[in-house]
Amino acid sequence: MNARDKILGKLREARRPFTEVEPIPERRHMIPRQDLNTRQQLQLFIDEAEAVGCFVYQLDQNAAFEQIMELIGDDQSVLSWAQSQLPFAGLHGMLESLGVSVAEHSDGDVRVGISGVNAALAATGSLVLESGAGRYRSASLLPDVHIALMRAEQIRPDLETWQEAQKDAGYPAFTESSNTTLITGPSKTADIAHQLVKGAHGPREVHVMILESAPQEA
Repeated sequence: MNARDKILGKLREARRPFTEVEPIPERRHMIPRQDLNTRQQLQLFIDEAEAVGCFVYQLDQNAAFEQIMELIGDDQSVLSWAQSQLPFAGLHGMLESLGVSVAEHSDGDVRVGISGVNAALAATGSLVLESGAGRYRSASLLPDVHIALMRAEQIRPDLETWQEAQKDAGYPAFTESSNTTLITGPSKTADIAHQLVKGAHGPREVHVMILESAPQEA
């Protein structure tokens, strides 16, 4: 038996701590739940996301593309999730038609990153991004400008509600993803002399585009 096996063996034989603690009968939400309809929940998400420094837009696909191009400006490349992971059909092709390529996801010199989201939390204006195949975490962490594309139906009331759904589904955000990130506004810190600095650990700007569903054919 090697040293590793001895250490693990002792840990497995040790008495488990806190066995006498009763389970929590009812977990309280960090932010008290509000009884909101779908429209009110959407507005709450927008208000909270803007309050933490995000730029939020409600756009159809054509207007969203115009806004994306305005943010890209004269840049010739962007970082992006794979096309199949974005809620915007044909976006990569539209970018390429205007001379904007999708760079390698490890390229740290690109200024703009584009991602989808896996959920959005109304109570805090947060975005939930699950990394995995085609969902590169670098797109939302490396560039100075992060563009997050989403649909209104992805909004959940709060973190606890999202956690409960994860529990019921077997925690796919943690068992099937390489990394799960909660983004609440642009990166910022005031650790040094209480001076606020943006972009210390990630994007200086977060632009959230809530895409309107395409009209249904009659």
